[in-house]
Amino acid sequence: MWRNRFSPNQRTRAFTVMRTLLLSLALAVIPGVPPAASPGSIRAAFNDVPAVEMLNFLTAVERARQRGLDITVDDPRSEPIAMQAVLLGQADIGMGTPYAAIQKSAPTIRLIYQLNVLRFFPVVNTDSFDSWQDLDGADVYVHGHGSGTEAIMNQMTTQHGIMYRRLHYLPGSGVRARAMLRGQINASIVDLLRRNLLRDQGQNRFKFLPTPENHASDEALYANERFLQENRAAVGVSLEELLKVWLQVNTNPEYFVESWKRHGSLRSNLGPDLEDDIRRYYSEMVKDGVFPNDGGGRKAAEADLAFYHFAGTLKRDFDQLKVEDYWDLEPLHEALSAVRQQQQETAGAQHE
Repeated sequence: MWRNRFSPNQRTRAFTVMRTLLLSLALAVIPGVPPAASPGSIRAAFNDVPAVEMLNFLTAVERARQRGLDITVDDPRSEPIAMQAVLLGQADIGMGTPYAAIQKSAPTIRLIYQLNVLRFFPVVNTDSFDSWQDLDGADVYVHGHGSGTEAIMNQMTTQHGIMYRRLHYLPGSGVRARAMLRGQINASIVDLLRRNLLRDQGQNRFKFLPTPENHASDEALYANERFLQENRAAVGVSLEELLKVWLQVNTNPEYFVESWKRHGSLRSNLGPDLEDDIRRYYSEMVKDGVFPNDGGGRKAAEADLAFYHFAGTLKRDFDQLKVEDYWDLEPLHEALSAVRQQQQETAGAQHE
């Protein structure tokens, strides 16, 4: 039957295909023979409790895992602790704006990707305060030492000629907002999601004080130079997926609602209105232009140096501050090039 239906050439090609398939299956089960090369592994450390504002990063993590990257995420919930984990080799990539630490004690750390620009909202309880001048001699609560929230509040002391009684560190925008609602603190600074919470539940007790617009980083990714040099493939995959996620959400803010339903990346105890919170948060953030399509790059680095120097986080003369001392731009350039090439190939395939 076989001989009658197929020519000699056809039988030869069939045997070749079968032999190749059997060899591939055999190699797949032989100990010590690896599958297709993996891009590597990354241990990431958050600087806050994962919530709605972290869904963009968590979505990129899931996409990177689908490409074979072994990536784990921990939440030490403190920027100094996340930085310490990176310095000690307990984490590979951290999240924050560690400019003060780099200048003082961590010269091998480099920033690599701007996740979003600063959009924080100083808030006061109107039973106690009504303006920036009222905060002269007051207790104020920010996220942590070297954070964007601290830099903004320090910037305002210079702009308004005031001095706080004490600047307290209370990690977590959600933690600070709940403390405001409970009357435990009366002056703080919160993110957009918690600004909406205070507006919705504050019974008109809270007032948001004005700040100048800036393009400095709220959150950025950073790593040790040695890790960046030795793990180019892993870093490249993670940055490529971040870029693609940012491009997608800037086109369609509803994307993260779909992502949350697909991956379940957030805890279920974040409230019954989680879907509405996701939709509202990312719609407003995209409208404000918070998520850069290009990872920030040199423009973000230069804006950071100017802002954090003015705010007092960076202590040297401004002329002595160099982007290369704080950022490694090469991984981002490589990731941008790879994403653009992928887009061109996709566009070309669609036209064929």
